[in-house]
Amino acid sequence: MLRLVVRRLLQLVPTLLGLSVLLFLWLNRLPGGPAAAMLGERATAEDKARIEAALGLDQPVWVQYGRFLKRLSELDLGTSSQTGQPVLEEFTRRFPATVELGVTAMIIAIAVGIPLGYFAARRRGSWLDVSAVSGSLLGICIPVFFLAFILKAIFAVQLHWFPSDGRQSTGINATEVTGFYTLDGLLTGEFDATWDALMHLVLPALALASIPLAIITRMTRASVLEVLGEDYVRTAEAKGLKQSVVRVRHVLRNALLPVVTAIGLMTGGLLSGAVLTESVFAFGGIGSFIRTAIDARDYPVLVGFIMFIAMTYVFINLLVDIAYSVIDPRVRVH
Repeated sequence: MLRLVVRRLLQLVPTLLGLSVLLFLWLNRLPGGPAAAMLGERATAEDKARIEAALGLDQPVWVQYGRFLKRLSELDLGTSSQTGQPVLEEFTRRFPATVELGVTAMIIAIAVGIPLGYFAARRRGSWLDVSAVSGSLLGICIPVFFLAFILKAIFAVQLHWFPSDGRQSTGINATEVTGFYTLDGLLTGEFDATWDALMHLVLPALALASIPLAIITRMTRASVLEVLGEDYVRTAEAKGLKQSVVRVRHVLRNALLPVVTAIGLMTGGLLSGAVLTESVFAFGGIGSFIRTAIDARDYPVLVGFIMFIAMTYVFINLLVDIAYSVIDPRVRVH
């Protein structure tokens, strides 16, 4: 297992280096150059020359890239033009909100999607199977931001079952420890704060989980149907093994291999695709911050966001490889 993890980590180094090259080229190909992008269209030639000298943009390209790579390795992402604060500090402050939302959405998608897809495959052609297929198709077709507006309008504005925005009610004087509000309440014993944070998570998490839930359901169903026709499943049933053993050890375990890959990719996509959901519910995570950064052409924030997403995918892919080796021991051999 350790050799597998080390080998995967070494293979990811060229990926991150390649991404750093693409980011560097993108910054240097901005209209008018990075200095013009930072100063705006009305900047004078003297202002541009002063910024270029301060940032080392008047040096050869390989020197600029070396400095750029050094700053990335030191996690020096620059300063946000929106807030005047270091980008890393802004991300650290907003990171827990996005992770909390993304993880909650993924838990909902996995907890509902895998059982639903499995039982739909076991009862192929039944009303459950038809409902699961139709519902998953509908979940894929509905845009996340539209579903978010619908959920907010019905369950928050009309029925008042859930809060309409934010991460926590203003009247909750909760102690912040980690930035993860649901976890902070448990650590400090302020269970009312945890419950309030969970209530704020329900609607945005449901909206964000809609597409992963639909994809996981369809993939699980298709994978289980394929595995049910394999010879080793029929052999296990002919040997008289208990149905529970056949379902768990032979059917579900082998059917989960492609589903695990999809879950890993979608988890990274949730963290990068929470922009619209966070904006609708004013959730205060990285997503809503990125939306304003795009409007303000806050390039240090955008560079930091791209690197954050890349590192997220790297970490999740590593977890997927580990999960693969646990589900299928043959992966460790190869």
